Amino acid sequence: MSKIKPSQGAPYARIMGVGGYRPTRVVPNEVILETIDSSDEWIRSRSGIATRHWASDEETVAVMSIEAAGKAIADAGITPEQIGGVIVSTVSHFKQTPAIATEIADKIGAGKPAAFDISAGCAGFGYGLTLARGMVTDGSAEYVLVIGVERLSDLTDLSDRATAFLFGDGAGAVIVGPSKEPRIGPTVWGSEGDKSETIKQTESWEAYRNGAPDKFPAITQEGQAVFRWAVFEMAKVAQQALDAAGITADDLDVFIPHQANERIIDSMVKTLKLPEHVTVARDVRTTGNTSAASIPLAMERLLATGEAKSGDTALVIGFGAGLVYAATVVTLP
Repeated sequence: MSKIKPSQGAPYARIMGVGGYRPTRVVPNEVILETIDSSDEWIRSRSGIATRHWASDEETVAVMSIEAAGKAIADAGITPEQIGGVIVSTVSHFKQTPAIATEIADKIGAGKPAAFDISAGCAGFGYGLTLARGMVTDGSAEYVLVIGVERLSDLTDLSDRATAFLFGDGAGAVIVGPSKEPRIGPTVWGSEGDKSETIKQTESWEAYRNGAPDKFPAITQEGQAVFRWAVFEMAKVAQQALDAAGITADDLDVFIPHQANERIIDSMVKTLKLPEHVTVARDVRTTGNTSAASIPLAMERLLATGEAKSGDTALVIGFGAGLVYAATVVTLP
């Protein structure tokens, strides 16, 4: 018989509060057209994007995260001292170590929580949410702060016609805490590393350090391959998440997919046969693709505008570089 004492966590976990931060600078398509041969109509028809936010020098990954975290903490009705874990998902914090999560935890006054970064691309929020749920239910933390944050403008090649218009900056955060009822469903997640070349950094930091290439590395992707994978494979993953939660599309109130491309969103809605009553997040139109930040930012906007309400049942799914994915059903805070 094991002598290890069983964990004393909560029976279940839930999202208790959400917060977001969008940089003050709004960048319309006209600015992008200064560096690529395209048109506003072409960009909107291919992606749905009209504007995006780009961070200033002062709006660092840490600053944006702290702003989003403060809103989420207030929304959850807890104090920073109660936070036992800080998880930050990002691919655009350029210091290898220490983890930016440790700085954020200190700056918000969280005391001495577990704090670490994860790199899971556009699925990063789903990965962080799943880890946070486990921390709450196993008793290692009562409340966990999960942040998705990106400054993708730093990794955008403005001469690349395929990607220059896609990316934006921002931070989204949630507080995960204890619940007496299941309000974060089972996660369907995974990776397909054989497709890792479809979304990638153009060159390694080592190659850049050694003088090749002569310009800063950027994010590039094989657009058609990514589109086909997202539309056909991720709709299957989304359906698996519904099945795992024991519900059908008819039971949903809200659909919050990663805000990569509005055409992908439309195709997933069609494939999943979502009913007309389901509210679909389309934050991509004015925020662009913010990778790990896109789902919590879209969630915050839906709640702030009244398009979604507390207690709604939402399907969330993130997918991107790796290729990685994560989908789950949650109750909105």
